[in-house]
Amino acid sequence: MSLRRPALVFTAVALLALTGCSGGASSSPGSSGDSAAAANATDFSAVADSAACASLRDAHPDLVGTTQTNAINPFTPGYETVNPENPDEYQGFDIDLGNAIAACLGFTVDYVPVGFAELVPTVASGRADWIISNLYATKERAAGGVDFVNYSKVYDGVLVASGNPKSITGIDTSLCGLTVALNKGYVEVPLVEAVGPDCEAAGLDAPTLSLFDSSADCVQAILAGRADAYMNDVNTVNRYIAEHPDELASADTVMLDYTIGIGVPAGNTDFRDAVVGALTEIQTSGLQAEFATKWQLDANAVAEPTILSAD
Repeated sequence: MSLRRPALVFTAVALLALTGCSGGASSSPGSSGDSAAAANATDFSAVADSAACASLRDAHPDLVGTTQTNAINPFTPGYETVNPENPDEYQGFDIDLGNAIAACLGFTVDYVPVGFAELVPTVASGRADWIISNLYATKERAAGGVDFVNYSKVYDGVLVASGNPKSITGIDTSLCGLTVALNKGYVEVPLVEAVGPDCEAAGLDAPTLSLFDSSADCVQAILAGRADAYMNDVNTVNRYIAEHPDELASADTVMLDYTIGIGVPAGNTDFRDAVVGALTEIQTSGLQAEFATKWQLDANAVAEPTILSAD
């Protein structure tokens, strides 16, 4: 099965011609390309026309006019999902952020959707050029062949059944003997596994992990009574609670010792430094915070761009 969705290519230049289109406007069909386009197109002309972005394009001319393929796992509401009104489009905070970077640096974005565990290998193997997919930056992931440009702090929510019947208090020994639904490859997997020895030292059973390919499957496991808890970005957790207010609740919010990062091929310092510059301008202009508000990511915490590599 092909990794690409047969659909559209998003062109940053086309966005620059749009004005007053935040909200429901969608990109127009193109004549070439086989990846999904971005939905809910926004006017990025202000950031693209800024002196800082003009200087970045002069400093990184090899990026101007190119196409940079974004590897995404489009199953996180608010961050990146398929547009329910048009299956040939993606929408979300990460889509807008990537398109703003593209507008600043003068290139085109297209997309390749892959399983979460394949995000880093897809870029490391050259099948995509970067990752903007709500990916927590870690040394272990960087060792797979990417450098991270970090831009947001991480707050995790702990999703439980309404009323928190198992009295879960976080990623701690309150999970002993319980079943935790988690996404395959997420950083929460080893964090929950690390609770096991403390449980056993207390004479209790370690948590049982039930791993799924998507957040929706994890949530369904709690709704069906097959799991007791689920951990993910607090914005994602809050969104599921809003969808099921009588059935789901939050046990706790945990600040994890991670940041969310954009993955670029290890050693591609030109692209990496260009992304750092573009992110700095996007944050300074307030655009990143605007995207968080637009996609109801109220707990999204802007972090000054930093670089994390395996070295």
